[in-house]
Amino acid sequence: MKNLLAFVVKHNFIFIFLVLQVLCILLMVNRNGYQGSHVINSSNEVVANVYQTAANTREYFALKQENDRLAIENAALRNLLKSNYSAIPLAEYKKNDTLYKQQYSYVAAKVVNSSVNKRRNFLTLNIGSNMGISRDMAVMTSNGIVGIVTDVSNNFSTVMSLLHKDVRVNCQLKRDGSYGPLIWDGKDYRYCLLTDIPTHAKIGKGDTVITSELSGIFPEGIIVGTIESFERRINESFYTATVLLSANLKKVNHVYVIKNKHKGERDSLETKTQKQIDD
Repeated sequence: MKNLLAFVVKHNFIFIFLVLQVLCILLMVNRNGYQGSHVINSSNEVVANVYQTAANTREYFALKQENDRLAIENAALRNLLKSNYSAIPLAEYKKNDTLYKQQYSYVAAKVVNSSVNKRRNFLTLNIGSNMGISRDMAVMTSNGIVGIVTDVSNNFSTVMSLLHKDVRVNCQLKRDGSYGPLIWDGKDYRYCLLTDIPTHAKIGKGDTVITSELSGIFPEGIIVGTIESFERRINESFYTATVLLSANLKKVNHVYVIKNKHKGERDSLETKTQKQIDD
C-alpha cells in the first residue's frame, strides 16, 4: 500500500491530467450537441465492431458442429434421391402397389486419418460395424467418389482410396456411355487414368466421367471427374484418358458410406455362375 501511494504521489501530474481530460470530454459531450453526437457515434461503432468480432469468433468455433450437422442432413437427403431406388415389375408386385424399391442408402462419416503420398493410400472413418458398415461398401463425398471400405471394427473402418495401386472402379463417359476401369498411376493425387476406352467413343477434353453400374459397388451416375487429356498409346487399340478428380482427396473431411442392399444377393449369384463356368 505504501508503495502504491508513493507511486501515485510521484506521478500525480499524470493522474491529474487524465482526470481533467475525462472531465473535458464529459463537458463537451453534455454541453455541445454536435461534438457529443460524434463521440457517441464513434463509441457505438467501436462497440459494434467488438460485438461483430465476438460473433465471428463464436461462429468460427461452431463450424465443426455445423459441418457435422450438414453432413447428417445431406445423408438424409441423399437417401431420398430417386437414383437410390430400383424399379420393380408391376406384374409381380401389385399387392404392394409400389413401383420402386430402395437399393442404396447413405451414412454420414468423418475422416479421422488419410494419406495421398503412398502407392497404397487409405482413409480411416469414425464409423464401423455398429453403424452397419461392412467390407466393399462405396465411399464418396458431395464432390465425387473416394474409395471402397476394406476393413471394419466396431467403431471404425478403413477405406482403400482411389489413390491405391489395386483399386479398379468401372466408370463411363457421361455423354457417350463408353466405359472402362479407373486406375491410379501413382504420380499425382489429383488425377487418375480411365483406360480401355474404345477408339470410336465420342471423347473430348472437359467431358464428364461418372460411375458405371458395372462397378457393382457404386451407384451409377456419381461424378468422378473430367477428362483432362486422352491418347492412343503405342500398340494399344484403346484410348487412355487422364481424369481430373472432382473430389480433392488431400482435403477430404466428411464422407458418405453407401450401402447397397442388393449387393450380397448379386455377389452370391455371380459367384455361383462363375463357379459353374470354371467347372
